Amino acid sequence: MREEKIMEERIRLLEKEIQTLTAEIQKLSERLDSLSEIRLEMRAIKVFLSRKYPECKSELPEILKKIKENSREA
Repeated sequence: MREEKIMEERIRLLEKEIQTLTAEIQKLSERLDSLSEIRLEMRAIKVFLSRKYPECKSELPEILKKIKENSREA
């Protein structure tokens, strides 16, 4: 009888854990979708800039490098 209660409590806790993990996975999935959209937009911006301003294509790696350095410092 006591073992059954302990087992039921463990099962209940595991079910709650599964629900929590599922919710976190859904949040992460939404963030990944958002990042995918941002990545696509960045590609579109790069294409636009390289077509409109060809000199930008050669300067872009330098700009991105500076942005990465500044974001690490922040």
